[in-house]
Amino acid sequence: MHSGTGRRHPLLGYLLDAVEGRFPSADGRVTVVPALPGGLEASVAFTGHAVVATSLAAEDVRAQGPDGFGGSLAPGFLRYLAGPGGEIGTLDVTLAARGAGGPSRLAPLPEGTEHPRIVHARSLRTHVSLWGDQRGLVTLADGAAGRRELSIELWDPAGGPARAGRSLLADALTLVPFGEPVFAAVSPGNARSLRAFLACGFQPLGSEVLLRPDRPQG
Repeated sequence: MHSGTGRRHPLLGYLLDAVEGRFPSADGRVTVVPALPGGLEASVAFTGHAVVATSLAAEDVRAQGPDGFGGSLAPGFLRYLAGPGGEIGTLDVTLAARGAGGPSRLAPLPEGTEHPRIVHARSLRTHVSLWGDQRGLVTLADGAAGRRELSIELWDPAGGPARAGRSLLADALTLVPFGEPVFAAVSPGNARSLRAFLACGFQPLGSEVLLRPDRPQG
């Protein structure tokens, strides 16, 4: 797992440490690290500590008064990071699990497969691979800060039983080598999906918002 520059992004270090149970000190502070590759930025909140990935100067970010107790995800602060015309993503729960290893029952999907989930994945991630079967599709990619990230989508999310999503997610974990960390970002409002991820062994690490600012990136 690596960033697009070939070097590990500092945010990835925080995320991998969290998987191992090593979280930042709950001191209420905000750590500022460089922007993510691909013109993206992020505000990630752990318990009592936040990490903001941005091209803005650290002193300018801290002058806005964010804190590690929720202030780093406040609407006004996120608008400051994005700028007047920048895009602010959804608030997601940051989740992580470990790969189950293969073999997998899922098959690669054709390159020309079209679906909103795929379009969304390619807008935020790199090296996106597509897998699936009659239940739905799985995307596996390099996500924020270079983390391995997966998402799932049932072909019929409105009518499919909850067990279908959980079985698809369990099979998706077989695409990741045994024991290796894999991440997911799930909106807390998507309660059915969140329950499925938790039932399949994903653990909440914090919360996050991805942004695409309208200013030039350094």
